[in-house]
Formats: sequence, C-alpha cells, structure tokens
Amino acid sequence: MSVRFCRFVCLLFLFVSHLSAFSQGFSTEQYNLKWISQSKNSGESMPCGGGDIGLNVWVEKGDLLFYVSRSGVFDENNVFPKLGRVRVRLSPNPFDAGESFRQELKLNEGYVEVSGKKGNLNATVKVWVDVFKPTVHVDIDGNKPISAQAWYESWRTEPTELKGNARSASSYKWAAPTVPVFPDSVRYENNGVLFYHRNRDSTIFDVIVSQQKLDAVKPKLWNPLKNLTYGGWMAGRDMVVDQSVTTGRYADAPFKGFGLKSKSPSRSIQLSIYLHTDQQSDITVWKKGLLETIAGAKQTDKTARVKTLEWWKQYWQRSYIALNVSKKDSASPVWQVGRNYQLFRYMLGCNAFGTYPTKFNGGLFTYDPVFVDTSYHFSADHRNWGGGIFTAQNQRLVYWPMLKSGDFDMMKPQFEFYQRMLGNAETRTQHYWGHKGASFTEQIENFGLPNYAEYSSKRPAGYDPGVEYNKWLEYLWDTSLEFCLMILDQQHFTGADISQYLPLIESCVVFFDEHYQHLASLRSAAKLDQNGHLVLFPGSAAETYKMAYNSATTVAGLKTVLERMLALPSQYGDGPQRKHWKEILERVPPLSFREMQGHRTIAPAKVWERIQNTEIPQLYPVYPYGIYGIGKPDLETAINTWKYDTEAIKNRNHTSWHQDGIFCARLGLTEEAAALTVKKLQDSGRRFPAFWGPGHDWVPDHNWGGSGMIGVQEMLMQTHGDSIYLLPAWPSDWDVQFKLHAPKNTVVEGEWKGGKMVNLKVTPESRRGDLICSKCDI
Repeated sequence: MSVRFCRFVCLLFLFVSHLSAFSQGFSTEQYNLKWISQSKNSGESMPCGGGDIGLNVWVEKGDLLFYVSRSGVFDENNVFPKLGRVRVRLSPNPFDAGESFRQELKLNEGYVEVSGKKGNLNATVKVWVDVFKPTVHVDIDGNKPISAQAWYESWRTEPTELKGNARSASSYKWAAPTVPVFPDSVRYENNGVLFYHRNRDSTIFDVIVSQQKLDAVKPKLWNPLKNLTYGGWMAGRDMVVDQSVTTGRYADAPFKGFGLKSKSPSRSIQLSIYLHTDQQSDITVWKKGLLETIAGAKQTDKTARVKTLEWWKQYWQRSYIALNVSKKDSASPVWQVGRNYQLFRYMLGCNAFGTYPTKFNGGLFTYDPVFVDTSYHFSADHRNWGGGIFTAQNQRLVYWPMLKSGDFDMMKPQFEFYQRMLGNAETRTQHYWGHKGASFTEQIENFGLPNYAEYSSKRPAGYDPGVEYNKWLEYLWDTSLEFCLMILDQQHFTGADISQYLPLIESCVVFFDEHYQHLASLRSAAKLDQNGHLVLFPGSAAETYKMAYNSATTVAGLKTVLERMLALPSQYGDGPQRKHWKEILERVPPLSFREMQGHRTIAPAKVWERIQNTEIPQLYPVYPYGIYGIGKPDLETAINTWKYDTEAIKNRNHTSWHQDGIFCARLGLTEEAAALTVKKLQDSGRRFPAFWGPGHDWVPDHNWGGSGMIGVQEMLMQTHGDSIYLLPAWPSDWDVQFKLHAPKNTVVEGEWKGGKMVNLKVTPESRRGDLICSKCDI
C-alpha cells in the first residue's frame, strides 16, 4: 500500500468520523418527560402548544383535561383569560383505574401523548397544536372500538366580579374596589360548540386615557381592545351534540359544560378546536373569519400534522445545550440544568408566532391559582401582575436568549409590540412636554400607556401628568433601550433588514436627548452641564436607585445603543440623521465610579436619593450593555463591583428575574456562574420541572427560565465584535453538547467531554479564526 493511499485512507477516516460525530447530533428524546401516574389537579399539568397556542394537559380521575390559551387575547379589563377548558372521557375508559398509564411530552415532535390499558383494551390519545393554523387536535386511537364524550367547559357564562387579590389579574389591580367581568357567549351551533368573547366599546383603554389627561389626543391613539373578539368552535369527526349542559366546579370556579359525543364506537376518534381572534366592529365579520379558519384548517388537514412535525424537528436542530448526556442522572442538578433548558425552550416555541410576546408572568401556561397560593381562590384566568401589562425588565429576559439559540423569527412579536405602540408613546410625549421622542414606561399597557394602578389617580395637584406617581416606577424610561439593542443585535447576528424598526430606535434615544434638555431648561438657563453633557436627572437605576442623577442603566443604554446605531451599515440613516446620532452620543455623560471596600467599582449613578429594591443596576454595563466583559478593557473594575460593592452583595439572588448568574458568566467567574446556574435551572419542585416560581411574579415564571437560559449561553459562548469566546466561564467537569449562534450568520457547535473539546464545527469555516478558547486546542 502506498504512502499516498495511506494518507488518503486516514484523512477519509477522520472526515467520516467527524461527520459521524455530528450526524448523530442532538436528540431531545432523552429529555422527554414521562409520567406513569395521573395528576391530582391542573397544577400537575404538562405544557403543549404550537404557533401561538398553549395548552395545559393533564389526566385526572380518568378524564383527559386541558386549558386553552392563545396569544393576543385580552378582555375589557386587560385580563389575559383562558379560552376555556376541554374535558375528554372515553368509554370503556382505559384511564379509569386501568392496568397501566403513561403521559409523555414528546419534545422533538411537539405534542403530548397519553396511553392506557385496561383489560384487553389499549388506547392512545395524542394532543397537538397545528403550528401554522390556529387549531387544537385530539387524536384518539384504540385497539378496539370505543366511544368518546368531550365537553367545552366555561366559568364565564354569567357576569362576575374580581375582588381582593383577584384584581391583580387586571390592569386595575388594587386601584378599584371591584372589577366587573362580562360573560362569554357559548352555545351549540352547526353540530359543535361555538364560544367567544367580544369586548364592549368601553374598556380599560378609555379609563386610562381619561385618567392620564389624554382625551384631547384620543383620536390619535391606537386602541387594540375595542371590539376585540376571540373564541372558537369545537367539533369532532362522527360526533354529535349532547344537548344537555352539565354544571360543576373545578378548583374554585363553577362551570358549565357543553358536550359532544360519538355517534357510535370507533377505533379512531378526532376532536378539533378551531380558534379565531380579530378586532371587528361587526360580529358577523368575526364569524365569517372563524368559518374561513375552519375551512382553511380542514383543507390542509392531511398535511398539517406532517408540517407541524417538520417545524418542531427543525426547531430542535437550530440550537441546543445538553449537559452530561453520557451520564444521565435525573437526580443530578447539573443534568437537570440541561434538561430544563430544553423544556423551557419548548415552552417558548409554543408562542413562536404570537401577535403578542410571551408574557413573563406565566406565558401561555398558567393554571388554577389555588395550586400556586392556597389563599388564591380565583379562576384559572388569574396571574399576578396583570394580563395586558408588560413589565419591560422582566420581558427582556424572555427574549434575549433567542439570539444565541437562533430563534430570530420568534423575536418578531416582541419587536412588533413596541413598534405598534410607538405612535401612542410619541403622542403622549408631545402632548405632555411638547417635544419629540417615545416615552415608554417600565410597566406598560399593551397600547403603550402607563398602567392604570401604577400611574395612580391619587396625584397631587400640579404633578407632571406625564410621570407615574409611583415611588418604584417614577422616571423609569430607559428599559426600552434594551429592546432597541435587541433589534440591533439581531441585525448584527443575521444581517436582517431592520429599516422598519429604525424610527423606533431613533425615537427612543431622541426622547432622552430632548426630554432632559427640556427638564434642565425648566430649572436653569443652561440645558447641559459644564462638559456639554446631558443632566440625566431625575432618573432611575432600575427600580432600586431612585431620583438618580446619571443612572448607570441610562448612561450605558444610551451609549451602547447610539454606538451601535452609528456602526450600522450605511443603508441605515442618511447624513443628517447620523450627524444627529453622533451629536446625541457626544452629549451622553460618562459612567460614574466609587470606591467600595478599597476597590474601584461602577456606581449605580452619580448620586441618588434613596435605595428601595433588590436589583444590581451598577452591573448593567456588564449585562446587557456589554461595556465590560471578557476581552474588554478594565474588566477588574467590573469584577470589583460584583465582589466588593456591599449594596450589590446584599441584593444577590438567583430567583425569578435576578441575573446574577449572567453577570458572573460575563465576568468570567466560573465557580460563581455555575453555582448560580444550578440554583436557577434545577427542578422547580413542581411536577413539571420547568414550572418555576412564583418568585417575584407567577407560575410558571418565564423570566426565571429566560435568565437561566442566558446564563448558560454566556458561560458557553460570548462575543465581542467579530471575536467569539468559547467556554469563558464553563466548568471543566461539565460535559456538554452545544449548538449556538453568533454574529455574522455564524453557528458554533461542538462537544466538551472529559475536560477537553472532542468535536468542534464552525459554520462558515472562515469564522474559525475568530474563535478564542483558552481551554481548548482549536
């Protein structure tokens, strides 16, 4: 055998081995959740969904039940209600004291399968959601003919009221003695169950406009609640209406059930729930839209399952992080981190195409609140912190991880949320202060105005009507800058055209430039300080440092966003625009510093009046704004801030929206990052391990999961300009398979095993030279 041939064979072997390592790829099957006993209640439910629909699925006392939620559903009070509950019962029933039971979340296929055996009867139920059509499917198969009954159950068939803590599900929260809840319409129609809710002409929007002295500009304001109509139709193949209406009580809510039943026993039964949401002045137009939805779903019925399975398959091929795969141990908190990372990403994928972003306080998967807090005897529509209220510092943590996981298409609902509200935010700015720019507040209604309760109706005479009378939220405008940076980052990662969002980004930075010069002019003849910088007072460093002067979050946000705007390709912004951006950037003051325990640290602001919350805004220049970090100047000052700032130390926490693990990863503090990540992403203590919370918010706490995802990603990979840092804060004894996305359409995938990199692939290969990894030989 010639030397040349030997070399060829060796190279071929290495090439095939390399391909084999990656062709085996990552399989989500190892993380499928499998239950062999039925659930006690909805608090032991399993998430299922797709497109923009979420289900909580469980089997209780032999009945299959699931709640139905859909993105963009809000009632008159801005509650985010369930669309109802479905109950399915088989006869004979293999789930009723059967010999075996199994409920499994099949991640790779995106559905829940329930199977049971009783005697010589075997039956399987698949619950799945069409990713591309708003349709829920229940497919039942048995080895012998069986019959099925299905009920659509509603707890909103009569007028009710929200009282006490139940009001926190609405935008009124504590600021109204009671909140009236209007009933839905539910009836039998066309051999199925029709259900819908139609918002009245007057909603919380009208109340807020009046409260906030905006009646003069009301015709200019966008109102997404008036005549909003949502609901659907439930029907089954070879099923007929059961004319009797059942009544009952589940948890703390009395309900009525509208039933269907099989015409005759069959080995195959199919139940479908078709959903439709629209804002129309004529209910007949909404019904026509529902019929079109039904017709469209039926037309694609034969291909819907295949297309949905393919979507989930490619979703999992985009990105993954799997820990200690070769030594699976479900009791190991480190292994749980990898499993729960995937489970939470699955939950995010269920609202991939929502008209509204996934909410931080439960997303699509809330359930009866008494199983969260035993004193909360309310309906399943409940969630703390409101349904139509979006808290920016919490929301951001749900969407930041989508960059490195390559879920760029799923970020659109969050971007469009601010895009739709831009006109309202600019109108209120002009109306109150007579200048340009979008004033987005921290807790914001889904139409871009401050929350009713947080704005407060008990305001002193002469108090600025543009400012919330609330010690936590006053002057907290800068959280919108994170979403501006998120949009800019997506452009950096993908090269996508973000022209449509440039007015939004520009308006957010212009607000600070014009507003703080306006405020300075009310106090003095000078609009800038002696160095030509803006005087960012009064301001706020998160909700913690109040009445702040030159808040670190505002300074870092403006500096980073403006620098990134100027770094955009030349197609963005003309000459005068770019000149204006540069002028604003030159007016942004520098960060402030202070000495803590003998060390130079980043200060949360130049000065402030009081401290009242538990955030660590002095580290926001580390994350999200990335002024400090691996490969960047003066990292020691940032590390000192984590280690020696006594106020930061006091506020350390891993729960809910706390981002301590992210800070430590960005600072290269491997042991601290690992310990915090384990605390963050280990099992929740609930039956579904990624139903964390309530923490500061609710169950499942989505900003808890999102911040955990970000922390793991940052431990594995960080980027600075064109440089890609691998394993900057990764424990050597944590084995991991990963696939992550980086700027310039780059994908990095590999395996770290036994303390070394055993596989590494960079796409495109030309980017391999930009990798930096002190732990691995690349």
